[in-house]
Amino acid sequence: MSEINVTPLVDVMLVLLIIFMVAAPMMREGIKVDLPQTEGKDLYVEEENLVVTIAKNKEIYINEQKIDPLKLGSILKRISLAERDKEVFLRADKSVPYGYVVTIMAEIKKAGINKLGMVTEPPE
Repeated sequence: MSEINVTPLVDVMLVLLIIFMVAAPMMREGIKVDLPQTEGKDLYVEEENLVVTIAKNKEIYINEQKIDPLKLGSILKRISLAERDKEVFLRADKSVPYGYVVTIMAEIKKAGINKLGMVTEPPE
């Protein structure tokens, strides 16, 4: 028989695809913050997210790049002009004062971003 059997190759490729689909979200760590624990349903996301992180010491990060808090509004405004309906996820350490988190949320809204999600951890 001189034909190549492709079925085992397809099986192996499907298994690898499933493994990478499961492992890829776990590899995205970012800045270490102690997130508050709440119950809620998970969000389904189709595209690359824009994540604003507030660390314990009130440092602001966009994805994993540290930025000046005074420049947050202008940076997000440029992003919102380039990409309409961009969704932003806000990760804030639970030790950061509530007032500071709300101030950052207001800056995000003033920049023209209407879709804002809060990132939390499920309770243990």
